[in-house]
Amino acid sequence: MSVCGASLLAIVTVALLAGQQTTRPKDVREIAKAGSSALPRLQELLKYPDRDVRLEVVKQITEIGPPRSLDPLIAATQDNDPEVQMLATDGMVNFYLPGYVKTGLTAPLRKVGTSIKGRFTDTNDQVIEPYITPRADAILAIGKLVRSAASIDARANAARAAGILRGKAAVADLEDATHSKNSELIYEALIALQKIRDESAGPSVSFLLHDLDPKVQIAAIETMGLLRNKEAVPALTDVLTRAKDAKVKRAALTSMAMLPTEKSRTTYTQYLNDKDDRLRAAAAEGFGRLKNPSDLAALEKAWQDEGKPQPRLSLAFALVLLGKTELSEFSPLQFLINNLNSSAYNGEAFPFLVELAREAKVRSSLYAPLESGTKAEKIGLLGVLARSGDATSVAPLQKLTNDPDPAVAQAALTAVRNLQARI
Repeated sequence: MSVCGASLLAIVTVALLAGQQTTRPKDVREIAKAGSSALPRLQELLKYPDRDVRLEVVKQITEIGPPRSLDPLIAATQDNDPEVQMLATDGMVNFYLPGYVKTGLTAPLRKVGTSIKGRFTDTNDQVIEPYITPRADAILAIGKLVRSAASIDARANAARAAGILRGKAAVADLEDATHSKNSELIYEALIALQKIRDESAGPSVSFLLHDLDPKVQIAAIETMGLLRNKEAVPALTDVLTRAKDAKVKRAALTSMAMLPTEKSRTTYTQYLNDKDDRLRAAAAEGFGRLKNPSDLAALEKAWQDEGKPQPRLSLAFALVLLGKTELSEFSPLQFLINNLNSSAYNGEAFPFLVELAREAKVRSSLYAPLESGTKAEKIGLLGVLARSGDATSVAPLQKLTNDPDPAVAQAALTAVRNLQARI
């Protein structure tokens, strides 16, 4: 810290201790101007009786940021005010995911008392990079809030944080939260479990497959597939049969496709030519994951006849699973790679490629387009190989760290770190 900064902190602190009877939020902002050296004083103010002051303290600690801000933020989670707890939670997420406080649930808290109502409907797809490992005590503090924060909103916010930080130590707290009577908390807990991917949690939340809230029900259905809970297939079949909501039916068949069993073959056959694009897509994925060579001819015909992008992507995925791994202008694998360029469908193509690249033959086929592809293809394939590559993938990824496009080079550096952390 500079001499000027040290002098400012000393002057402000002396003034507060000697002259003022109360501390105000603006005083907190003055103290915080000293930077990280102000953290001990700010942490003391976490015990200040005025809630507005404590809120400002947490905001300023978050803005000061790493490397020394995590301890006071963990301490702030023990506050008895729900908004302080929420700000502290988002501050911890921001510590590992810089910029999160600008988009998280507490983002609209520009002044004390501003409502966060409605923020739980925002897109919830953020997650830290796999190579980042949060401190154990931070996850434990968040898990405690999931279970027993001062308000439902604070509990739901903590559940979201646990998912973003891949907090496996909070899984039991998230499972407990799914038994709440509050749909938003249940939903956030389910999405967090999906991000953490602890498959042991699947059976514990299967009771939500028939929840009366469609949002919760769909999240529960998706969780069964993502956590590979094969015990849920009969229940998913029942949901598919009974559901009148198209979104519920699609989710049920998609999860069944992620849990392949020959017992589902009749169901896949029933929907492979359905008028609903997403149901056709899910059925194709199910056939692909069965990996039965006898299905190849029917899937190739469906691939040739299909005109809609989404089921066509699923059929391409299925065909590659059944051995069509060649790369040519109109091949299924090239079709998936091409769609990494599409803002509408790269979110579909990417996870298909991640799953396919777990097989060595597919993985080796991706190295050529990784080097020669478009910017979007390179960045997409870097992410794919970071998640599904092996030791032989390190060199091709490292090569792109020298790519002339800075965005590609940065993506390559991140991919190498993620891959090396995993292998």
